[in-house]
Amino acid sequence: MSDFDLVLKGRVILCDREVEGGFVAVRDGRVALIGEGTAPAARDRHDLGTALILPGAVDAQVHSLSQKGAEGFAASTAAAAAGGVTTIVDMPYDEGNLVCSAKAVEIKAAEAAAQARVDVALYGTIDPTEGPARIAEQAEAGVCGFKFSTFGTDPKRFPRIPPALLMACFAEVAKTGLAAGVHNEDDAFVRDAIAAVEASGITDWRAHGMSRPPMTEILALLQIYETGAATGCPAHVVHCSLGRGYEIAKRYRDEGHHATIEACIHYLTLDEENDVARLGGKAKINPPIRPRAEVETLWRHVAAGNVSMVSTDHVSWSEDRKTNPEMLKNASGVPGLEVMVPLFVKGALARGVSLTWAARLLAENPARHFRLDPAKGGIALGRDADLTVLEPVAKRYDAKASRHSVAGWSPYDGIELPWTVSGTWLRGQQVFDGNTVAAPGTGRFVRPTRPLPLRQAVHG
Repeated sequence: MSDFDLVLKGRVILCDREVEGGFVAVRDGRVALIGEGTAPAARDRHDLGTALILPGAVDAQVHSLSQKGAEGFAASTAAAAAGGVTTIVDMPYDEGNLVCSAKAVEIKAAEAAAQARVDVALYGTIDPTEGPARIAEQAEAGVCGFKFSTFGTDPKRFPRIPPALLMACFAEVAKTGLAAGVHNEDDAFVRDAIAAVEASGITDWRAHGMSRPPMTEILALLQIYETGAATGCPAHVVHCSLGRGYEIAKRYRDEGHHATIEACIHYLTLDEENDVARLGGKAKINPPIRPRAEVETLWRHVAAGNVSMVSTDHVSWSEDRKTNPEMLKNASGVPGLEVMVPLFVKGALARGVSLTWAARLLAENPARHFRLDPAKGGIALGRDADLTVLEPVAKRYDAKASRHSVAGWSPYDGIELPWTVSGTWLRGQQVFDGNTVAAPGTGRFVRPTRPLPLRQAVHG
């Protein structure tokens, strides 16, 4: 009789090294043994040859409920499972329900537990008319971080938090030990730039980048980190498209501040002069996609250890909201859960970046940042057996042909992925086998499991 429930044998990617011809053995939902050579017996055993065995990813930025009726947890987590993502951190800006109170957190957590196929953690936020009064109660309800924005997309669903109020919120978040994540665009600068673009008569793909020049990001980023420094609150920039932003974040860390920064997979994959010009509204994202030279600069920051984590900022807008010929009238954001892991692996290997960085940036660092470790965060003894397998089988991505994406479109359509996700396990239970995904309710609502020292670094 076997001692183990599951054994996977292949090229094991740990956070500090790779194990060629290695294996991972699972017992009672947790990693029980890691080794190389002859693998032990198990009730369920997979000899995967040269396939990669990676930790299930923790996607730090997902919008499952931004458009009512378009997606939801059952659909977003199906795409996650098919993409090798075993935990999503969902944003609080749900259509018709800003998650800004303990009651709202509890309602959303129950919805996640009933529908999710992988695990779900939640961000909280504030209603600007209430200020920071409900931050403590949301932390008690189990949020893993707080999200704010220096730009107002919508006064109710995605409001701007002005500087004095942002500082008061940071001070209150600091008491919880959680981090404050902020959307980084200067509201006044963006609105002036939009007015200038509209006055020029330019309405095609060029309009979006022109309406959000680089300085709109940098000014907001500086405000965020200075607010963190003034309040002692861990300050996190939730997406940065500019190499300069990663330089600034490193400078704050070097000064002893908790300053983390996130790179979304679209900023590491798509560029303005080719992809935005070709895709138009389907590549409209805030902050915008930048030129190819900036993409390669970001990869150099990945290699240098200046990127804290990589995420999708996933949102499955219906196609009619992404195809207006007037660029600025399209919704902002793109789906990415199904392809983030293979896209990052492709980009890393093409540039000589070790796959141990994939384990850190896609699993260990976000799990630590949101206080989901030690249960989450990579392949290690005692951790949840959240695992994904990538086989060296090339496929050209087609969202419309996918059974796991409800969007039916993707800015990554047509990209050839040299590695294909063939299996995903959540706490040792297979949630994706290459074709089917687990039933709704397989995933859980997960909350922070440990206190977070304020000065703990979350980067390479």
